[in-house]
Amino acid sequence: MSRDERPLAAVPRALWVLLAVALAGQIAWQHPGRPRAPAAADLPPPPSVQALRLAAFGEPEALARVAMLYLQSFDLGAGNALPYQQLDYRRLVAWLRNILALDPRSDYPLFSAARIYAEVLDPARSRIALEFVYEEFLRDPNHRWPWLAHAALVAKHRLGDLPLARRYAAAIDRYTTAPDVPLWAKQMEIFILEDMNEADAARIMLGGLLESGNIHDPAEARFLAQRLKELEARRGSR
Repeated sequence: MSRDERPLAAVPRALWVLLAVALAGQIAWQHPGRPRAPAAADLPPPPSVQALRLAAFGEPEALARVAMLYLQSFDLGAGNALPYQQLDYRRLVAWLRNILALDPRSDYPLFSAARIYAEVLDPARSRIALEFVYEEFLRDPNHRWPWLAHAALVAKHRLGDLPLARRYAAAIDRYTTAPDVPLWAKQMEIFILEDMNEADAARIMLGGLLESGNIHDPAEARFLAQRLKELEARRGSR
C-alpha cells in the first residue's frame, strides 16, 4: 500500500453509506423496470437530531447531504407538473430543521426552503417554508441573511404580502451585525415601505440611515440622498 492510500477501515462509515446510496440510485436508474419516484404521501416523519448524529458516525456533513438528496426525491416524479405541492409541509420543515441542526454550517436546507419549496404556487405551503427560513435566520443572522433576503422577495413578488416582506427585511436590518452584510440588504425595509405607500416612515428611516455615518460609499450615499430628496418632494406636494 502506498503512502497516498488509506486502508478501507479508515474510510468513514457515513461515506460508505453515501457510496451505497449513489450506487443504488445508479442501478435503479439504469434498470428498465425502475420504480416510480417517491410520492408526497410517502414522506415519513424525520429521525430525531440525536438519531441523525448517531447515524452520522462522526461525518454529519456527509449524512446531511445524503438526507437532503433523499428529502428532495419526494413528489418530484418526471411526470409531475406541479412538484412539491402535495407534500406535508409541516413534516417537510421538520426534516429541513433536523438536517440543518445536524450540519448548522450548511446552506443547503435554507437554500432549498427559500428557492425551491417557498416558490410553489400554493401560498399556504410557501408561507410555511418562508417562516422556517425566518426562524432559522434568527439563530445565525450574519450567516443566514441571504436566505431571508430572498424570502422577503418571495413574500413581496410571489405572495404579494408587503407586511410579511417588511417583517423579514426589518429583521435583516435589526439582527445582522457583520461588516460584510451589504447595505442593500439592510435597506430593503425602506423600499418595501415605499411600496406600502408608507413614504413618511421610509423618509424617516432613510434620513436616519444617512445621518448615522454608516454609509461609506460615495455613490451609495448620493443614490440614497436622491431617494430622500424624492420622498421629501412627494411629501411637499401632498
